Amino acid sequence: MVIRSRNGNFCIRRKIIVKDQELKMALKKGYSRVARSGSSCCQSDCCGSAKPQQISRKIGYTDEQMEAVPEGSNLGLGCGNPVAMAGLKEGETVLDLGSGAGFDCFLASLAVGEKGKVIGVDMTGEMLERAAANARKGGYSNVEFRRGEIEVLPVEDGSVDAVISNCVINLVPDKDKAFREAFRALKPGGRLTVSDIVLRRSLPDFVKQSIQAHVGCLAGAVSKERYLQAIKSAGFEDVSVIEESDFPLDCMANDPSGQAILGSLKGSPAEMEKVQGSISSLKVRGRKPGSH
Repeated sequence: MVIRSRNGNFCIRRKIIVKDQELKMALKKGYSRVARSGSSCCQSDCCGSAKPQQISRKIGYTDEQMEAVPEGSNLGLGCGNPVAMAGLKEGETVLDLGSGAGFDCFLASLAVGEKGKVIGVDMTGEMLERAAANARKGGYSNVEFRRGEIEVLPVEDGSVDAVISNCVINLVPDKDKAFREAFRALKPGGRLTVSDIVLRRSLPDFVKQSIQAHVGCLAGAVSKERYLQAIKSAGFEDVSVIEESDFPLDCMANDPSGQAILGSLKGSPAEMEKVQGSISSLKVRGRKPGSH
């Protein structure tokens, strides 16, 4: 039902809804191209010769981890290694938000073993198809991929022991709802471990106004303080920053999606300089109260 108010709130709300839908369509389109190409969303020479393995090594994955998963599951799209920080145990159930081609899901599968289970959620059909094919290729019987949005997770209440996510929640328009959903899905005492992009200072308008920049993990990012508050407001306790590091432009030159977007932005040299030092890679953990 549509409600029109005298102060124009309906118009404001409708504009927000349209914007969110537009952003999600841009995300699906961008990551569909990633899935089909089997690499990054950089389709030109703007990324140089960076390979997914090179990128993943720089953000915390070991050679052993990269060699342990099916070829084609590592697309080099993360900003950290949440599996290494999640303290996964044999027999646990793990939920990966924005699972892509399945890289972190397969690593989590090795950690929880045959008695455990891993659920990957992604909204892009092509990514899910690629992830499922990788699972079949690698014989991962304890990994399942489901289509859905992070703000409305296709999982039951209190059904998972750990939630992980890698450079995805920054893309979500409603981050508060995303963390509330993660909280809902966790069992009492369950853990959240996230690697993501946050801002140290506001980005220039030419970045924030770019729909494409949302696909490259830039314009949708919020401040560190706002990000941590969203986690705490969802109900998590013991929220702590495991690690925080610079994510400068020269580092983004090794991130295929980020560099593809930066190469397409039409800002002046002075505006581009404002982006430098604005971006940080954040590793965070939190816990749902209770025990199980």
